[in-house]
Amino acid sequence: MPQEYEEFIRNIKMLTGIDLALYKEGQMKRRLTSLYEKRGYQSFREYYKDIQTSPGVLNEFLDRMTINVSEFYRNVKRWEVLEGKILPRLLGSNKKLKIWSAACSTGEEPYTIAMILSNLVPLNQIEILATDLDENVLARAKLGIYPERSLNEVPEEMKRKYLKKEEGFYRVDDAIKKRVTFKKHNLLADRFEQGFDLVVCRNVLIYFTEEAKSLLYDKFSTSLKSGGVFFVGSTEQIFTPGKYQFETIDTFFYKKK
Repeated sequence: MPQEYEEFIRNIKMLTGIDLALYKEGQMKRRLTSLYEKRGYQSFREYYKDIQTSPGVLNEFLDRMTINVSEFYRNVKRWEVLEGKILPRLLGSNKKLKIWSAACSTGEEPYTIAMILSNLVPLNQIEILATDLDENVLARAKLGIYPERSLNEVPEEMKRKYLKKEEGFYRVDDAIKKRVTFKKHNLLADRFEQGFDLVVCRNVLIYFTEEAKSLLYDKFSTSLKSGGVFFVGSTEQIFTPGKYQFETIDTFFYKKK
């Protein structure tokens, strides 16, 4: 059994990029064993064979492995402000924007940005950097496969255009996937790239101390061009934006002075 499980871990990493060895072995093995037994498989080998050949089995496996709390178009009204007000202003001075989705989790956020931008500029003008600390959520993001519940707020037209249904799950179209580059990045320890027109970091800063938040606001401010925009989550209002060279231009949107 241990050898068979190790073989399963290696195969899954080759197939999906997800490294199960990064999780606690006992806990993960129990979770997977109960999943495959419930489906009537006798062994990890048998289970892997079907993961390889059946999108439904693969998608169920992915859904169990990475706990997905993100969703497309989360707090849809804010995305409408981005599309209707913020992006047109940014595009007024530059048709090719430099955009960063920081702490992007399983990828719904950067893919949402790409979809929204596709309404305003040709796809080949869109380039988005998406980063996270967790290698497994990045692997999941690159695969671009999501359960239906992640798509609750996606406009029907976008769903038809860029999300293909397969066995109860949805796959992001390659035309959108190609616009996003995923990289590992630690917000607190790593250097921030400069010259961004738009930085999106939502529903992440609530997990940091006030001191760490202040440090990050400074780093995000420095990473933006003058006139660039910082977009935060709905519980993350910056109460002293001037301290970080920001001014409020809409709820949860801040412009670098």
